[in-house]
Amino acid sequence: MATRRPLLRPSLDWSTPIQEYVNLLGKGLQQRPLWAYRLSAKSCFCRAVVQCGILTHRQMVHAALRYRLGRSKNDAVIYWQIDQLGNVNDGKLMWYGPDCHRLKNCNATWVSFLMKKHCGLPQDTFQPTHVFFGTHLLSNYLSAPFFTGRGAYPKRTPFLSGGGARGGATVCLVEAEKSAIILSELYPQYIWIASGGLFELQLSKFYALMRYKVIMIPDTDPDGKAYTLWYETAQKVSKLFLWPRHNPIYVSDFLERHATADQKRRKIDLVDYILESNYFANANQLANK
Repeated sequence: MATRRPLLRPSLDWSTPIQEYVNLLGKGLQQRPLWAYRLSAKSCFCRAVVQCGILTHRQMVHAALRYRLGRSKNDAVIYWQIDQLGNVNDGKLMWYGPDCHRLKNCNATWVSFLMKKHCGLPQDTFQPTHVFFGTHLLSNYLSAPFFTGRGAYPKRTPFLSGGGARGGATVCLVEAEKSAIILSELYPQYIWIASGGLFELQLSKFYALMRYKVIMIPDTDPDGKAYTLWYETAQKVSKLFLWPRHNPIYVSDFLERHATADQKRRKIDLVDYILESNYFANANQLANK
């Protein structure tokens, strides 16, 4: 009987600058790291996504491999921030409940913070450079054989109207890492990356996106503050980097137009809208606006 190969074979490329931090903090940390697995599809987040029926187990494994998800010793998912050169700059630890929502009593934290705390070092010992979650996919998009979703999902995407995948790769920027991971399986024709927070839109992070068509999809809220902030950021980026005119940054107002008052009050994102509005069954209707 042939031996079954595990789905999660590739190992995380443990290169600078995170490796420099490990070397700086001593061999003790290397022997007893703060993370259980550098690459894992068994964290609380991954299990919840499958249990809630959002993705299949195979899709979740594909997504974990694509984004190099890790798992901490206390079951948090680790969102590694990897740049285009494959450098692991830092990692964000987050905890989720069985309903796939964040645990309110567990605040997100960073691998770099825990490493310094573990060894009793001042927090200003080193300052990692953060990038958009999923930035490593930009360099790999045209060459690496990343897995894509195989589910029977319609691929018409009215929320991306105004920017398509014609003539080159399209990058979709959302707020939550969770959303980027799930959407990468539902709509694999796009490159999904995440800011990691409403205000995590430092202009320097956009430089890596200049070669691509960029569509920003902010969460919604009652006053449209998120959309306004992201739209203003897009304007600043376009002027600062002299953004190519043939690849303008488009800020999608899909959620602003289609979300209900209750959904805006709860500040939902695109994944929430898809799940709550039975989007897949009504794709044609939505496509016609």
